[in-house]
Amino acid sequence: MKNNQIRIAVILGSVSIIGIIMFQFYWVKTSYNLAEQQFNRTVEIALYDVAQKMVTFNGHELPNENPVRQISSNYFIVDINEIIDPGILEHYLKTEFEYSNIHISYEYAIYDCETDKMVYGNYINPSKVRINEERKFQKYDEFTYYFGIIFPTKTIYILNTMNIWLISSFVLITALVFFAYAIFIMLRQKRLSEIQKDFINNMTHEFKTPISTIGISANVLSEPGILNQPDRLANYAAIISDQNKRLENQIEKVLQIARIERNKLRLKLEETDVHKIINMVSDNFKMNLKDINGNLILNLGAINHIIKADKIHLTNVIYNLIDNGIKYSGQEPKVEISTFNNPGYVIIEFKDNGIGIEKKYHKKIFEKFFRVPTGNIHNVKGFGIGLSYVKSIINSHKWEINVESETGRGTRFRIVIPLAF
Repeated sequence: MKNNQIRIAVILGSVSIIGIIMFQFYWVKTSYNLAEQQFNRTVEIALYDVAQKMVTFNGHELPNENPVRQISSNYFIVDINEIIDPGILEHYLKTEFEYSNIHISYEYAIYDCETDKMVYGNYINPSKVRINEERKFQKYDEFTYYFGIIFPTKTIYILNTMNIWLISSFVLITALVFFAYAIFIMLRQKRLSEIQKDFINNMTHEFKTPISTIGISANVLSEPGILNQPDRLANYAAIISDQNKRLENQIEKVLQIARIERNKLRLKLEETDVHKIINMVSDNFKMNLKDINGNLILNLGAINHIIKADKIHLTNVIYNLIDNGIKYSGQEPKVEISTFNNPGYVIIEFKDNGIGIEKKYHKKIFEKFFRVPTGNIHNVKGFGIGLSYVKSIINSHKWEINVESETGRGTRFRIVIPLAF
């Protein structure tokens, strides 16, 4: 599947997910509003019947056509305009709420406006479970006598009546999560497929040259008169040996990464002189750098440079970072290695004058097989496992590595290592 097709699929899928969520949210909200309106109407009718029965019991009439007023979402007041008996009121409230199928906790209070005090108040819970939450009843001076009723659990009560909507929403959201996860897996698999393809292409390219060189040298050595040319014989034998070592090194890099991934890496920690390792690795590069007008500068200024490390892997880390700086520096590469101390640590810096790395790739360069796009991927040799190996070894030692780089301004790697003493 092409990148544009995947991009379109992801965009359409994302728009669809957002649309479905918004649509579902709208219907849940609409359903809640309808359920709330129905609850309010049912309560108003029940409270009207309570008020009607109260005044009928006392042989009077209601002071107005609609004595029930909703003050807030869960607070209602009822104007009786005469003395209210708490026992009778509570009896009618329970009866009417039971008749109207309203099974919800509530608090009511009776006010006497002449004394400006609440005459009586009580909490009613049909389930016999008391909710320890303080509720405040407001006083309204336009009525002579009235009672107020509040429903502290109204929202939860309404939501409980919407179980089918909540369940359907949960199922829908779960399906959308799995759909989003499927898109994530698809993109991840595509990226892994591209990485695998790049790795195979790079590996083929890296193996092709030494294999071809070995083949040519072997053909020369098979010539009948080669034994009469000892210098030529030795030269082609050396070429075969060098190319064979090159193949061994490439294969060993891949095997090292495989061992690290299987957690079979075993570090042999011992006291190690960082400067000695750096000097040894640098000597291997200096001859080749002269052939390409390159320069390797050492500023080994650390006073304390003895650490606990696996010498072989530390050597490989330094080799990889120097080699990386040379490969990405183009013509006349310049690599500078510096060391200095911070309290309890020795810092190793590798600075080059190469093409640099865009900031968005700073974390990705340590991923296995990742190579910063540079147009033609074969301009620079490698499998994209050098920095991945470096990061793995750094992590295994519990050290720290940082990168600073800008496009066209080179790259600086910094390794922070605890001192052995």
